[in-house]
Amino acid sequence: MVYHKPVLLKESVEGLNIQPEGVYVDLTFGGGGHSREVLKKLGKKGRLIAFDQDPDAKANAPEDYRFKLIEANFRFLRNFLRHEGINTVQGILADLGISSHQIDQTERGFSFRFPAVLDMRMNPGAEFTAEELLMQYSKEELQRIFRDYGELRNSARIASLIVEARKDKPVTGVQWLEQILRPVIPAQNPSKFLAKVYQSIRIEVNKELEALREVLPQTLNYLGRGGRLVVITYHSVEDRVVKNFLKSGNLSGEVEKDFYGNVRVPWKLINRSVITPSEEEVRINKRARSAKLRIAERQ
Repeated sequence: MVYHKPVLLKESVEGLNIQPEGVYVDLTFGGGGHSREVLKKLGKKGRLIAFDQDPDAKANAPEDYRFKLIEANFRFLRNFLRHEGINTVQGILADLGISSHQIDQTERGFSFRFPAVLDMRMNPGAEFTAEELLMQYSKEELQRIFRDYGELRNSARIASLIVEARKDKPVTGVQWLEQILRPVIPAQNPSKFLAKVYQSIRIEVNKELEALREVLPQTLNYLGRGGRLVVITYHSVEDRVVKNFLKSGNLSGEVEKDFYGNVRVPWKLINRSVITPSEEEVRINKRARSAKLRIAERQ
């Protein structure tokens, strides 16, 4: 079984504008598809550092002296680059979201397609699971994650159904959640609704947006002039964070000016319009359909 089919592979690796002797970082190693493509373009003195918090990813690590896999969340980029004695890199790539491998592993509980426990931890060693979230979060906290991370208009109703249901019966898995949400699951395109519910829970369990907001400012500290930042997102919430950061150089999205009123932006946008997969790629890999690629160069 294929661990994960890399999305926008050609476009993202070309976006790195790889220098053969440069140092590159893959923040989301996964199945290693992007990393292997980067290694093809590196020379003997080139180097690639990859991150992944899921121990399953280790099995995909290539045996290459130029490559090193860090088994940790990419939010710790600064710590590990410092440990490796790396002060400057020429490119950083991030393919955000979840891998096909994680979705297809029934016991991981990432998908509503299989009867399973509600786990959703990208790092199975982490303590907090989706079931614990659904049992412990207040109605207000649940409403927040469904509103902010799933952009669900009926977030308050969803939260109420969960809080009421758990009074009588503890969270028992995927089927429990779908059963209690039946009153709000739309007749048309129910899968899209459930996907947003699961996305909301997964983002909160793994603190995905917090990690993204932590790592983006760190890229400015390590990318030298002309270095590239390449990011693939899969939903509007994380894409908005990336877009604002590349537009302004900060997480607020507000462009700063110097004393004379001159705009100070550390990035030059390589693609003014977001890059999306071709119809052919989506036909081959349906999970690519929501992908958006943004590329920026350090000024």
